Amino acid sequence: MYTIIIFASGSGSNALNLIQHFNGKGFAEVKAVFCNKKQAGVIEKAQRENVETVVFDKHAYYETDEVIQKVSKYQPDIIVLAGFLWLVPADFIEAFDGRIINLHPSLLPKYGGKGMYGHHVHEAVLAAGESKTGISIHLVNSEFDKGEVIYQDSFEIPKGADVPQIEAMIHQLEHKGLPIAVEQFLSKRKI
Repeated sequence: MYTIIIFASGSGSNALNLIQHFNGKGFAEVKAVFCNKKQAGVIEKAQRENVETVVFDKHAYYETDEVIQKVSKYQPDIIVLAGFLWLVPADFIEAFDGRIINLHPSLLPKYGGKGMYGHHVHEAVLAAGESKTGISIHLVNSEFDKGEVIYQDSFEIPKGADVPQIEAMIHQLEHKGLPIAVEQFLSKRKI
């Protein structure tokens, strides 16, 4: 069975979606959720689903190998960044090379990079007058949102749509697409 580790910083709706999609079905299991915010909603959601949680700070992540060691004990087949906003350090990428993916709320390469997350992305999409938007799931490298895209899905932006409407539509695509992308990624790996 494949092992999934999730990194998240926020409410955890995508983490919960992955946990409920995979756990108990025999193909893959979310073994732990790593979070950089003590009060993030994802912690309570994961614990409610009996998934281990690990909270860490910038020092542990960027200045020591503590987080790498904690992740390594799970022997992950995939690490999913689902609403995790910190740049992944080079030593972490090296330790788990080719096994880290990120969910991004735009059609990369457009509207990616530092500061492009959540409502900031949707505001930029609307300001540019785009006719469609969507999600991208990509491999993680040393630059924000620059890794190889492995999955995309999109929709036409309704006339007069505002940021909350786009955000709701993006969440629907995320909840549908992230499990598909994870399954496709894992199916190409050899246990």
